[in-house]
Amino acid sequence: MQTAIAGQRLEEQHEGTMMRARCCCVFSVLLALGVCASLVTCKPAQEKKDRVHHGKDLSDHAHDDSKDFQYDHEAFLGKEEAKTFDQLTPEESQERLGKIVDKIDSNNDSYVTASELLAWMKFVHGRFVSEDVDKQVLLCDKNRDGAVSWEEYSKQTYSHLIGEVEFYDIPDKETYRKMMKRDERRFKQADKNGDLIATREEFTAFLHPEEFDYMQDLVVTETIEDIDKNGDGSVDVDEYIGDMFTPEADEPEPEWVKTERQQFKDHRDLNKDGKLDRSEISHWIHPHDYDHADLEAKHLIYESDKDKDDKLTKKEILDNWNMFVGSQATNYGEDLTRRHDEF
Repeated sequence: MQTAIAGQRLEEQHEGTMMRARCCCVFSVLLALGVCASLVTCKPAQEKKDRVHHGKDLSDHAHDDSKDFQYDHEAFLGKEEAKTFDQLTPEESQERLGKIVDKIDSNNDSYVTASELLAWMKFVHGRFVSEDVDKQVLLCDKNRDGAVSWEEYSKQTYSHLIGEVEFYDIPDKETYRKMMKRDERRFKQADKNGDLIATREEFTAFLHPEEFDYMQDLVVTETIEDIDKNGDGSVDVDEYIGDMFTPEADEPEPEWVKTERQQFKDHRDLNKDGKLDRSEISHWIHPHDYDHADLEAKHLIYESDKDKDDKLTKKEILDNWNMFVGSQATNYGEDLTRRHDEF
């Protein structure tokens, strides 16, 4: 199982963060090896569909309302919750949306403002991070002391590399060793006191470094390592595009890729030397003047505010329910009843 997850993580590192549609065939590896399906392992730190340098974005989908509202759905509901919306009818979706609106209206004045929408989206994102960390601590914290040591994490995640499981051969073992070293470097950076035992907060920084200022320089380093194919320590326009889009044979470049190329020249490459250095990459992935959630909250208000009073009634939201939740649904029926997770 550890091999399969490591293989999945390796695949995800090489896929674009905006146009990921290919499936990882990790379970075929399990079948081929005959590994017990019940074996559970701790999640590798970078086993995330959205690689760390895009961690603060709200969705992996392009924000193009002319095509669909998937970006808006994931921003408003959270990525995992949005996946289950397809299971509900439009009537059920609207009913649950109404209940969500009641929660967002924190001062009970029958209006939803941009600040209330922003608070809601930050809550949704924070809950995802917290629940993800809870799951990983449960898997990795073997002595149940509430912390995760590097020894616990590495044995649980990479036991196939360090002698714990030797009953099958591992292809490209050296590649997985490099992955383990990268995780160890990130673990040590997250571990503030250097004792190789991560408190819950430190373990959160390890799993979600994009959320912590003291991890930002490492995030830049990892971004360069992921995208810089020629090893010159910078990212040129082809590497930048290659991280997002891999064309099929003779496939023309779509318009959004041409737009991204122009974006690179106009807004990413600040010194106009044709490549992004560390400073420019940092500005790209940690923009101080750009808050995805704040802009999305204002966007939802603008698109739904029929009387242009800069706030939304429940009716205005439900009238534009397709942008908020569409024909997709969420497990907010369950979410609304969770006592430990009140908003």
